[in-house]
Amino acid sequence: MPHHSLFDFSQPGAINLWRAVNDGVMGGVSSGMAGISSTGTLLFSGTISLANNGGFASIRTNSFEFQLLPSDSFQVRMRGDGRVYSMNLYIRQQLRAFSYRAMLPSIRNEWTETRLPLGQFVATQFGRPVAGAGRVDPAEIASIGFMLADAKQGPFCLEVESIGVVKANGSP
Repeated sequence: MPHHSLFDFSQPGAINLWRAVNDGVMGGVSSGMAGISSTGTLLFSGTISLANNGGFASIRTNSFEFQLLPSDSFQVRMRGDGRVYSMNLYIRQQLRAFSYRAMLPSIRNEWTETRLPLGQFVATQFGRPVAGAGRVDPAEIASIGFMLADAKQGPFCLEVESIGVVKANGSP
């Protein structure tokens, strides 16, 4: 399916669009960071620790203009470690620990492409679904990111080759 790629990770300075937000914001000691591989892919890696009520690591973009429609989908080409990540959408209104989230399972050492329609993202706060929050308003999406919060300690690595947008009619 053709899609319009949002980021070119091979460009100098591409990493400057991304920042880490880990469980240290609530006392945890997990580590997670964004990097760019030698082959021009985004790397999200680190170690999950359940100590101090922690257990998550995430990276997200700085504020960005996406120009999406409700019928659009994100398409992610990635290679993981077999863990289940999530793709998170952050809205302009700053709500504590709030995002719209869709699950992004990975297959160990295999490239996969996953299509995530905007309607599939669920409002969450502190990792729990928010009743009555409704669907994400595409005009309100200010940032996207990846998170690992699978309650399993240990190292992780997710490699992202592309993040694209697919229009409902299949055009990029």
